Amino acid sequence: MTQRILTNANLWMPDHRVLAGGAVALEHDRICWVGQQLPEAYRDWPSQDLGGDLLTPALIDCHTHLVHGGHRAREFELRLEGASYADIARAGGGILGTVNATRAASEDELVESALPRLDALLAEGVAVIEVKSGYGLDRDTELTMLRAATRLGTLRPVRVVRSFLGAHAIPPEYAGRADAYLDSVCLPTLREAHAQGLVDMVDGFCEGIAFSPAQIERLFDCADALGLPIKLHAEQLSDLGGAAMAARRGARSVEHLEYLATTDAGTLASAGTVAVLLPGAYYALREQRPPPIDALRAAGVAMAVSTDCNPGSSPMSSLLLAMNMACTLFRLTPSEALAGVTGHAAQALGLSADYGAIAPGQRADLLRWAVQTPAELVYRIGFNPLKQRIHGTSPCP
Repeated sequence: MTQRILTNANLWMPDHRVLAGGAVALEHDRICWVGQQLPEAYRDWPSQDLGGDLLTPALIDCHTHLVHGGHRAREFELRLEGASYADIARAGGGILGTVNATRAASEDELVESALPRLDALLAEGVAVIEVKSGYGLDRDTELTMLRAATRLGTLRPVRVVRSFLGAHAIPPEYAGRADAYLDSVCLPTLREAHAQGLVDMVDGFCEGIAFSPAQIERLFDCADALGLPIKLHAEQLSDLGGAAMAARRGARSVEHLEYLATTDAGTLASAGTVAVLLPGAYYALREQRPPPIDALRAAGVAMAVSTDCNPGSSPMSSLLLAMNMACTLFRLTPSEALAGVTGHAAQALGLSADYGAIAPGQRADLLRWAVQTPAELVYRIGFNPLKQRIHGTSPCP
């Protein structure tokens, strides 16, 4: 069967409204028509009545650190005892703690440990996932992480977008010598990863405990020379102006943004840079300052939502929970949260031509939920109402 009609659905539309009684025509792996009144040309195609269930595009987790060694449960305890994220990082924990565990792991071990986290996301309807390096901070481990991320896409039905995050932290052997690390390790490794076809995007961490805006610009210069798109962790713990700088450089997205100046929202909007909200890290670190949602909304900035799945600051493997947190902690509307894991997440990864919307020409990768509205999808905690995964003309229960 290469043609199929889905009828009687509550369709999540690209303009972020629900179309009741909607229908979708699928041919092979693409959507060829969307609407309410089925054209004559499609009326003889096999059809399935969805009974008024909500139909959405497959979900996209656009910011994860899924591949890593070890865990950081002890840091969870330290934070409960009063230590801050910055305190732990300066004491040699945090990112550097995971670096040691990741350097000690083989590629096979990294893949094996990542698969259960990936499977948890796939069970919620995730079809695209971004996976970063950044826990190696040396040539061999950074490349191993990217190879492990690539393998995940061959072992599971998921599209993996690989981001090089060599500028994640300064390794102990280069303490106090960030520029030397960039020159000797980070930039040469980026060039090699690109030559080996292992990288799709370039990311960095612009923060007082990591890299300055000027140092990140050097990374972006290298990315530009290689023709690679950029994104940036910025304004998570302080305001260094990294997000606005990245937007002016054409970044697809900037992430975290708790300390983003409200006046910089217009810069993001003008550049078409997506604001990626990471409520899991905000929750786990018990932060008190949320991103400036009202300013982003008023400026018309597209807001994506992601898990930030990582072993330290956001050990979360549920995009549904991230949506609920984005509403509860950041006061997004349910429709904004759903847009944040579909269309806006696709935009953040440069995949809007294929993913993120129920529209003609898009990939027919759809989710049928046992709910009728975005609010009903988002408000529950610890419950997965996914009823059916539909890949093209082949339904997956």
